[in-house]
Amino acid sequence: MRKLFTACRARVIKRGLTLTGMLVMVGLPAFAQIDSLFTRSPRDTTQNAVVQDAIYNRPFITLGKTSTAVGGYVEGNTNYFSTDGVSEGFSMELRRFNIFLYSTIARRIKFLSELEFEHGTEEISLETALVDFEVNPAFNLRAGIIVAPIGAFNQRHDSPLWEFIERPLVATQLIPSTLSEVGFGVHGKVYGRNKVFTYDVYLVNGLRDDVILSAEGRTFLSAGKNPRMFGEDNNGAPMLTGKVAFRHREVGEIGLSYYGGAYNTFRRDGAVVSAKTRLGIYALDFNTQIRKAVINGEFAFVTVDVPVTAGPAFGTRQQGGYVEVVYPVLSRTMLSYEETVLNLNLRVESIDYNVGTFAETGLPVGDEIRAIVPGVSLRPSANTVLRANYRYHWTKDLLRNPTVRTAGLQVGFASYF
Repeated sequence: MRKLFTACRARVIKRGLTLTGMLVMVGLPAFAQIDSLFTRSPRDTTQNAVVQDAIYNRPFITLGKTSTAVGGYVEGNTNYFSTDGVSEGFSMELRRFNIFLYSTIARRIKFLSELEFEHGTEEISLETALVDFEVNPAFNLRAGIIVAPIGAFNQRHDSPLWEFIERPLVATQLIPSTLSEVGFGVHGKVYGRNKVFTYDVYLVNGLRDDVILSAEGRTFLSAGKNPRMFGEDNNGAPMLTGKVAFRHREVGEIGLSYYGGAYNTFRRDGAVVSAKTRLGIYALDFNTQIRKAVINGEFAFVTVDVPVTAGPAFGTRQQGGYVEVVYPVLSRTMLSYEETVLNLNLRVESIDYNVGTFAETGLPVGDEIRAIVPGVSLRPSANTVLRANYRYHWTKDLLRNPTVRTAGLQVGFASYF
């Protein structure tokens, strides 16, 4: 009986291996044939790339000769922070998973969208869903959910582009990146020898009352973002956003941008119920390269009309900025990855939520953060980065009590796919 069982098992295994071999023989050519149908478009990493093109300057995969392409990126990291010696310990997160869809609808008509999943499915948002009508390079129409052209980071925010895990403070705490809004307008480029001038002008629904009505206890523009802003304007008075930038191939790019208008609900059911309160963001950004060192920077100045009854914690002026240096120290084949680049990085940054002095005492108002972030990053390809950052923050509260110090180590990755 045992001999019969052994013989039967051997026969089954033999036939199983034969069947597996047949599937592999048939499957491998099939997979190779399917793989040959896909075409990956490269990302422009040269000095010719302008900030304005960042939403299109991504690696997309096209199937055969179709007019539709797909792409995206994933970002994950670890965190260990302590504040004045108190820590919540070590944690890990898959911070973002974004999907891009692109289609050429017709000649000179393009569609682009971006869907973002943050912290798993904790937050799901449609960051971009726009249609471009191309007239000529100097004049194009755009409508839909657009990325506001305020600063450079808001337009060029994909995680795989950056050597640092955290986004700059000025681009999240003052400029509410990523700031996407329903709107329409025009954009274009004018070319010259070794240089290009770009511009963007759009009308958008704009930020809302929560700029000063949030639980933050301060003027906080990011709180003014609300899902309802994708369906209607809260006051019937769209905000204006625009940017002009100049890029020289051998020098770099500099841009000036604006975003502003009335943010409060001053009109209900067609009747004016209160005076308009306005906000304005003015930003300067630049990028350049000095020998091998790549330098990025962005500065913003914010003005906000705040009711007198709000109190001194709600600032009418805010300002901040950052400068970062990325220096490649090694470029060679590593672990069979060709053209791997090892970078040393440094970012210094500062924001002030409340610029000014107390009316009663004349003493300066606090509510400030300064930070320094050294780090190292490894790029096995231009579209993938492994990075480690050490962050150190100095925080002053509103009354300028003793400084609170926060320090932490982060290790993470980000990659287009």
